[in-house]
Amino acid sequence: MTPKTPLLDDTLFVRVQRDNFSVDQEIDRVRGRSKRIGGIATFLGTARDRSRGRDVSGITFEHYEGMAQMKLREIRERALKDFDVLEVLMLHRYGEIGIGENIVLIVVGAEHRAEAFRACQWCIDELKRMTPIWKLEQTPEGDVWVEEHP
Repeated sequence: MTPKTPLLDDTLFVRVQRDNFSVDQEIDRVRGRSKRIGGIATFLGTARDRSRGRDVSGITFEHYEGMAQMKLREIRERALKDFDVLEVLMLHRYGEIGIGENIVLIVVGAEHRAEAFRACQWCIDELKRMTPIWKLEQTPEGDVWVEEHP
């Protein structure tokens, strides 16, 4: 396989989906892209039961269909171009998410760990900064839209 193929199988490596995902299957998808991958860095975001000092009983994510995927694709393509990495996978769930469930996954494969870590952190920071995905938390005080992205 040729490394750095941002458009090949793009829909498998950039997804916004309702259903849960298997972290192991997604890591294997990245690992299968190149025999040169020696380090894989991941970020897994999960739903927590506390946010900004409030109890949270559930979360709902909404997204701008088409635009969210386009922004994730742009982030992936830029990471492949600007970092010394071989593959990047980005996926985010939408809809109702239970406490403890998976929300977002970034998987970066590189020859060496340092670039994989750098690219992985950059990808999640960019996702939070520019992707049109919004979080609504269910709290005892009512539903609260989360505006900041720590």
